[in-house]
Amino acid sequence: MSTTNRPLRSAQWFGAEGRNGFIHRSWMRNQGFADDVFDGRPVIGIATTWSELTPCNAHLRDLAESVKRGVWESGGLPLEFPAMSLGEPLMRPTTMLYRNLLAMELEESVRANPLDGVVLLSGCDKTTPGLLMGAASVDLPTLMMTGGPMLNGKFRGQDIGSGTVVWRFTEEMRAGRMTAADCSEAEVGMSRSRGHCMTMGTASTMACVTEALGVQLPGAAAVPAVDSRRYALAHAAGRRIVAMVEQDQRLSSVLTRQAFENAVRVNAAIGGSTNAVVHLLAIAGRLGVPLSLEDFDTLTADVPMLVNLMPSGTYLMEDFAYAGGLPAVMKELAPLLHMDHVTVSGRSVAENVDGAQCWNRDVIGTMEEPFQPAGSGTVVLRGSLAPSGAVLKVSAASTHLLTHTGPALVFDRIEDYVVAADDPDLAVTPDTVIVVRNAGPRGYPGFPEVGNVPMPRRLLADGITDMVRISDARMSGTGYGTCVLHVAPEASVGGPLALVRTGDLISVDVATRRLDLLVDDAELAVRRAAWQPPKPVADRGWVRLYSEHVLQADSGADLDFLVGGSGSAVPRHSH
Repeated sequence: MSTTNRPLRSAQWFGAEGRNGFIHRSWMRNQGFADDVFDGRPVIGIATTWSELTPCNAHLRDLAESVKRGVWESGGLPLEFPAMSLGEPLMRPTTMLYRNLLAMELEESVRANPLDGVVLLSGCDKTTPGLLMGAASVDLPTLMMTGGPMLNGKFRGQDIGSGTVVWRFTEEMRAGRMTAADCSEAEVGMSRSRGHCMTMGTASTMACVTEALGVQLPGAAAVPAVDSRRYALAHAAGRRIVAMVEQDQRLSSVLTRQAFENAVRVNAAIGGSTNAVVHLLAIAGRLGVPLSLEDFDTLTADVPMLVNLMPSGTYLMEDFAYAGGLPAVMKELAPLLHMDHVTVSGRSVAENVDGAQCWNRDVIGTMEEPFQPAGSGTVVLRGSLAPSGAVLKVSAASTHLLTHTGPALVFDRIEDYVVAADDPDLAVTPDTVIVVRNAGPRGYPGFPEVGNVPMPRRLLADGITDMVRISDARMSGTGYGTCVLHVAPEASVGGPLALVRTGDLISVDVATRRLDLLVDDAELAVRRAAWQPPKPVADRGWVRLYSEHVLQADSGADLDFLVGGSGSAVPRHSH
């Protein structure tokens, strides 16, 4: 039974008298619940994105059982329910098309049901931000539990990382340095256990970012999915969410401006995915927390990269967990973080990381001897080609290309470029700047991960492994290369990227944060007058709704009418 003097939401369902109370309790009894579970105790929703179509999340039902143990033990009533599962490896055209739909579904499911608190079970890239966005718009006591990374991949005596080796090995095969049989052997050894990508891709990044935000228990981000300690953490999460309800510790009290500043800095220190930028902007927008694209540059200028993980480094998440995980990183970053910020643990960041230690300095560096110097994370570029901004991950780029001017080779569709990239006669040199457009939030539709486009085969054959690539798309957090991404406004809404022609000179200067199209204004005015917007990508359903309302990358690519929240007020009766 609840020990709080505050009435709980669920009491308006299960504590109701007359016909409505009869209805709410009676049908629940067909699951075999004892009489006293309707005695006013906190009802905890466990939102699971389990699905066999989402291999990263296929174990979340087991994790939910551990959460339930903790909830029951602490006097709550756990009720598990499904949320839309977004599987990065399988869904087309892109899971990002459906992140906002997951957020909408979760928000409405939580508000419509007799829940006092929520545990969010996620793992794969978009399930973590999608759930958190939806929960933020309701603002109940909320705790996140990610599913954990896979064990290290293995191939011929070496560790290999999910995603990262996909890009590398398939390029090696295109260059003739690996065979199809070699890649098949690596394919078998890459994904050896339950869990999400074990590189510092988007799934691992968002797991770390949510821990840095304070909505995940300390240490939960890095423990492998198959490690018994993850299930112990899930058990603890079940206990803690009941206490959060008793204390009325709502999500908005955790996700403050301080929390987001911590997360932005931690993302830089771990070499996190550029996708974290879009997701954090969207989550902040649900809460009314001021966060801008520029913050991802200014807040990280003095943050060194401490974590030596693929794709920017050598190691993988399993190694990171054994080296001390995120608590060790945050303790090292303490001078740059808000250590008094109170998290879902009920304790401050300082208290959470007080006993943290690093057990492997090859994996987690120090502020004095970091893996890479300050400024190695995500930078924001602006200029005539990206008036609203673009991003580039410095640690994944080639140093000699961070200042570069070259002629554009332009493609309106990623499919056209993929075909051209294998053409041995493609007119391309190492100085060429590949431009792929119409792949932004509205244009694809859905903002796909095609920004780290494959290298032209003729350059790979000459040993050239990187060149400047520019798009309004995203790229996988497991990817690498000198890829300028999220160019805003995107081409499909008439951004300057739509006006670029093959042969135009483009200048990238990371030091001055510039991205410019070197074409005079008069010529651009002529081109703009001739430009025609593309036809709508859909005339019905979710895709039409998405395309008509999606915001640009610099605003988080949420839907305009989903920004903010509607709170947790109990809806009107249903009968």
